[in-house]
Amino acid sequence: MTFLLDGFQTALQLHNLFFAFFGVLIGTAVGVLPGIGPMSGVALLIPVTASMTSGFEPAQAATSSIILLAGVYYGAMYGGSTTSILLNTPGESSSVVTALDGYQMAKQGRAGSALAIAAIGSFVAGIVSLIALVLLAKPLSNIALKFGPAEYFSLMLLGLAAVSGLAGNSMTKAWMMTVFGLLLSTIGIDSVSGVARFTYNISFLYGGLEFLTIAVGLFALGEVFKAILYNEQNNGGIAKIGRIIPSKEELKESVGPIARGSLLGFLVGILPGAGATLASFFSYMLEKKISKHPEKFGKGTIAGVAAPESANNAASGGAMIPLLTLGIPGSGTTAILMGALMMYNVQPGPLLFDEHPDVAWGLIASMFIGNVMLLTLNMPLVKIFAKIIETPPKYLLPLIITISIFGVYAVQVTTFDIFLLLGFGVLGYLLAAHDFPLAPLVLGLVLGPMIENNMRRALTASNGDFFVFIEKPISFVLLIAAILWIAIPFLMKLKGKSVIVNEDM
Repeated sequence: MTFLLDGFQTALQLHNLFFAFFGVLIGTAVGVLPGIGPMSGVALLIPVTASMTSGFEPAQAATSSIILLAGVYYGAMYGGSTTSILLNTPGESSSVVTALDGYQMAKQGRAGSALAIAAIGSFVAGIVSLIALVLLAKPLSNIALKFGPAEYFSLMLLGLAAVSGLAGNSMTKAWMMTVFGLLLSTIGIDSVSGVARFTYNISFLYGGLEFLTIAVGLFALGEVFKAILYNEQNNGGIAKIGRIIPSKEELKESVGPIARGSLLGFLVGILPGAGATLASFFSYMLEKKISKHPEKFGKGTIAGVAAPESANNAASGGAMIPLLTLGIPGSGTTAILMGALMMYNVQPGPLLFDEHPDVAWGLIASMFIGNVMLLTLNMPLVKIFAKIIETPPKYLLPLIITISIFGVYAVQVTTFDIFLLLGFGVLGYLLAAHDFPLAPLVLGLVLGPMIENNMRRALTASNGDFFVFIEKPISFVLLIAAILWIAIPFLMKLKGKSVIVNEDM
């Protein structure tokens, strides 16, 4: 409680309140705009936050930036329900299930109730997941402090296997992207031997590829090229929003689904690679299974909105646990958040709570405040956010391109990174167009150097004996878990069973 109170002191500073508010506001808009999604939104705003915090002390800059970026993350989870309900067009992948009953409610003239329950469910789920985060963060980080290089190597492999095994429709493509990300992470001067690797005598590559440039190029510019080439725009009719306050009967019907969705979503969110999409699917299926009237699902039942919306928001809170306590991102978005922290020389993991308690507890406290801000924003301003859907691409796309190019240049101050940004923008579009998932690539890029460093440290301590990874009990268990995480979906596919995957993490 002392740490949390200190976190609130940090989060309640005027500039951090502004960053939290700005983050959740932009996040809601990102969720509302179809096609952008939390990954693209967070990647796009990294250079913006770097510019906004340029005059701050290093620790203060890291805290304020991560508060804003996390606000975008869980704000996008809130906003994604708006287009699902009003347009039958999910703002991001975790809101796909919400569209099943949300849009039917909107067609019945109950769009206001659906949006209100989505906001209330998201708020409750956010608070539940944060309370669990507060209770579990310190104990988990204390356990992780006992990890050595061998255990960390195996843990990173598990994180890589979990996300790569579940990201996209094709496991082969997911693994190709993982390997590609790992290869990109080797570019630059080797920190141990001092040898230049894959630099081709280009001085700009000696420091390696900058995570920020690649993330913004792949996600933000990739989506822009996709929108331009496919001429994407919203042609569907937007449902009218009438009464916003749900009836007593609708509130009563929502209590159970919100509670169950919050708990299930949080538990699924903790698992690396599972993500919000999987949580919303599971929650919806659970409600349909235990309902006395399963035939109502898909025809406009309030439980079909309350459960998945609670689950996907709880999952986003749950995904912060492995990131903050173990230093392994559980999804593509948390991988981008991890990269952002590392830009400020803040290493997520067990030492985060000892070395940077202001960053860790300030972020957790700000998420409580951000959830309250989101509820107060979403309930009265839902009609205004609905208008964002009508933003013409001719205004939106140039704005994204401008923020991407100027943002990356402001941080890197090299024209080489601009060309790299454009190159990865084209690559991001081509990969997405051919159904190659981008999340494993980002994860490989972020985890690659950490996997290599821990493997080398473990082998140095054991005089080159690879059995060190098996002889250590925790490392052995983590390696077995990583193998099973890959093998089980593979075996299920061989038997002809469909595997639910998470395409946009």
